[in-house]
Amino acid sequence: MENYKEYFYTNKVLWDKRTEAHITSDFYDMPAFVKGRNSLNKFELDLLGELKGKKILHLQCHFGQDSISLAKMGAEVTALDFSEESIAQARAIADKMGTSVNFVCCNVLEMDQYIEEKFDIVFASYGICGWLPELSKWGALIAERLAPKGRFILVDFHPVIWMFDDNFEKISYSYFNQGAIEELDENTYTDSSIAINKKSYWWNHSFSDIISALLDADLQLMQLKEFDHSPYECFKNMVKTEEGFQIRNMEGKMPLVYAMEYHNSRG
Repeated sequence: MENYKEYFYTNKVLWDKRTEAHITSDFYDMPAFVKGRNSLNKFELDLLGELKGKKILHLQCHFGQDSISLAKMGAEVTALDFSEESIAQARAIADKMGTSVNFVCCNVLEMDQYIEEKFDIVFASYGICGWLPELSKWGALIAERLAPKGRFILVDFHPVIWMFDDNFEKISYSYFNQGAIEELDENTYTDSSIAINKKSYWWNHSFSDIISALLDADLQLMQLKEFDHSPYECFKNMVKTEEGFQIRNMEGKMPLVYAMEYHNSRG
């Protein structure tokens, strides 16, 4: 963990800046959300199931739209993110909407220092694994937070996506984790016209690395699904299809999203 402090600090600065842009973006559509729009997608809703009375830990929650949506569906929600700006906004939004969520500002790889409870469901979605330098501790910490018979639900962008350049014209990166990838984020996925100009560090992880990190933590894989479309238009050269968004000229040819469900086998 100590070796990654500079990387995490750099990424935290990036996400603080991104939050300022995201909170007013059409992408997140805060006016509609405050009026009652549920921000969760079919991919994750299908796996989450009935939430009334469930205790949920939401990892890497950004400014809390999904966390608040979970709470509005009847769950008792604790949500964490390492960005102070994101958590401040999340708390303000929840207060404005009269929704109770326990927002915690901490790095996901240090959650054991801040959260001691056990949960029926641990949940994470979209843009998760790439911000983590290695996954073994991540898997172990998730397993520690699950109650007996608890479930971990993960929905994320497919590892194959991160092999390509930004325009999806060529393969520029290894499918495997070969260390930190340093980039300058000139703008953000919600609006290419907003200047961000902050450095970022991210890591590629193969499917085997992701799955093994959770299996090694004694979690049992129950479901694994792959989809050729995304619910979000968050990459360049995307086209709208009947099901969602796909990469232009690659429609139906490459996976964009995966969804996994694990059970706590120690329960």
